Amino acid sequence: MTMDRQPIVMYTTRFCPFCSRARQLLSYKGLDYEEIAVDFDAEKRSEMVEKSGRRTVPQIWIGVEHVGGCDELLSLERSGRLDALVMGARDE
Repeated sequence: MTMDRQPIVMYTTRFCPFCSRARQLLSYKGLDYEEIAVDFDAEKRSEMVEKSGRRTVPQIWIGVEHVGGCDELLSLERSGRLDALVMGARDE
């Protein structure tokens, strides 16, 4: 089994409480992530909707996998699957 840390990308808005909670979890776990603010950027918001099929924020990707929003991220953490997903655990 090999492990490659997967990049995390999160589309957010500045004052969204769900975005804040997702940021807190990722920071608490010491995980780096790329944040794409869509507050005042219609092009980035359209990009997010096109990629995710959702209009709500946050929208989170770990590697190529669309995780979903804050609730899905927290669910991954509660189930113990977040670390494995971030570490890119896979059988070889």
